[in-house]
Amino acid sequence: MRRWNGWGDEGQEYPLPETAAVYLASLIAPGQPIPDAAIAKVLATIPESRVASHALMSVEPVDRLQHARGQSLPDWIALRSGRVGTYPDGVAFPATSDDVRNLMKYAQNNDSRLIPYGGGTSVTGHITSLSGDRPVITVDLSRLNRLISIDEVSRTATFEAGISGPQLETQLKKYGFTLGHFPQSFEYSTLGGWIATRSCGQQSYHYGRIEGILLGACLQSPIGPLELPVFPASAAGPDLREMLLGSEGRLGIITTATVRVRLIPQAERFKAIFFHDWSSGVAAVRKIAQERLPVSMVRLSDALETETTLTLAGRDSLVRWADRGLRLLKYGRERCLLIFGVTGDETSVGRVGRQVASLARKEGGLSAGTMIGEQWRKNRFRTPYLRNTLWQHGYAVDTLETAVPWTAVSETSAAIKDAIRRALEEQGERALIMAHLSHVYETGASIYVTIIFRYSPDPEKTLYQWRSLKDAASRAIVASGGTISHQHGVGLDHLPYLSAEKGEIGSLLLESTCKSLDPLGMMNPGKLLPV
Repeated sequence: MRRWNGWGDEGQEYPLPETAAVYLASLIAPGQPIPDAAIAKVLATIPESRVASHALMSVEPVDRLQHARGQSLPDWIALRSGRVGTYPDGVAFPATSDDVRNLMKYAQNNDSRLIPYGGGTSVTGHITSLSGDRPVITVDLSRLNRLISIDEVSRTATFEAGISGPQLETQLKKYGFTLGHFPQSFEYSTLGGWIATRSCGQQSYHYGRIEGILLGACLQSPIGPLELPVFPASAAGPDLREMLLGSEGRLGIITTATVRVRLIPQAERFKAIFFHDWSSGVAAVRKIAQERLPVSMVRLSDALETETTLTLAGRDSLVRWADRGLRLLKYGRERCLLIFGVTGDETSVGRVGRQVASLARKEGGLSAGTMIGEQWRKNRFRTPYLRNTLWQHGYAVDTLETAVPWTAVSETSAAIKDAIRRALEEQGERALIMAHLSHVYETGASIYVTIIFRYSPDPEKTLYQWRSLKDAASRAIVASGGTISHQHGVGLDHLPYLSAEKGEIGSLLLESTCKSLDPLGMMNPGKLLPV
């Protein structure tokens, strides 16, 4: 059963080694865990629904609670403390596109608002309802989970948009294909959610971001269906697919999507390389991108993330052995870890692996084989469960990301971490603030920052701490010329900083598009545009 106030399946745990707990206490402070609110008490506080009955809709408190929040840190604070605040008035479960259209008519007739809900994995507040006079209905798309058709010659497939990552890959595997879109939220996130938030999978360097995968779709908008047909290419005016990508439920509900698929690769390897420091690692991954070496993913961790990752892995003897060996080879405390993947056939995987190793050696890189890389591959969808464990030990975890040109990567990374550090120090708190480059391009790279800090026994204080560090980091990103979001979308959390990126005319264009398709303002209010 899925957790109602955390990540993932209740039967899955991520144990924290004793040495890791000591490590966190020494660098931050001992955590002060507090009991979570009991679900029975939270259910008892949910107000009466304001919507009339409908055959596709539940007004049961448990359904409304389970769809009230996502996976952002404010969501966690609300759920763990029992101070959820706002709830949808009902949760609808359509099973067809006709059902979705009927729900839209119902909402229009009853002056209600709709929030599309895929896997509930948003970390920026996409599915949170706002307070107001109009009833809110969350539309759970999990029953729209079928493979509609597959064209094995053209290598395209059409799915209903509520299909989750594992369901989608299981269906494609029967035909020998894969989509290759593997965000960390893969276990629960959905095709429609990936499109609506411009998702980026961990191996996007090989398979592409979602905008390179999407070929066509159907959007059920408040004024009618928008059908986007599939072409190999087209010069017939602006590409309307761009309207759906990153639309965050403001234009309507995506019900079907046609995507490009690939043959399941014959071989895949994930390997590790250590660098003496951050600058040499950054130089190496920039050259990998600019020399177009066909890797499928790269992840370069800074020194603190390198140390923390190895410590939290719990293999103490291995970590000690590796530390001694690396120090003997002059890879000291500033060493940084690169994990890279290569996908293809056996011959190309071996060749590209050697090319990367050769390039890395020119920047002082030391190849460390496949063990660390394969451990990453094995645990990459298990890592989010660590958030549950750290919370139980008194620590909150948040992440944020951006993308900047290569000339700004190191400066921006330092500026973000410094801004977060100062924001927490002003409140007398320390944190682990670490970063990695998770996606690289010829012109720049994304910077992904993770923050671990003690939460307060007072949920309002923890929320204030988060707001302080989030605002400080976001202002640093904007000042550095970075995008406010490389892969997490906008939601509620990034909205205050969006206008700096879009500009006055861009914001006006976005507003007019939303009003054209949703003149009554019924779709996912407060996302992309202020209410």
